[in-house]
Amino acid sequence: MVQKAKRLIERVQQEQITVLAKKEIIDGFLAYGISIEEVAQLLDLTIQQVRLASGQKSST
Repeated sequence: MVQKAKRLIERVQQEQITVLAKKEIIDGFLAYGISIEEVAQLLDLTIQQVRLASGQKSST
């Protein structure tokens, strides 16, 4: 039971790192001038996910 809990904690930590890394990549791409649509396509995300990660509000 303890080992399973440790594995779950490690997995959550790895996923958090992945999310932070994607946010940094998204911010970098946008700062470089790549459009939200292109960033979404490059990272296999939805446009909404890119907007959420970058803190941009929807234009609709």
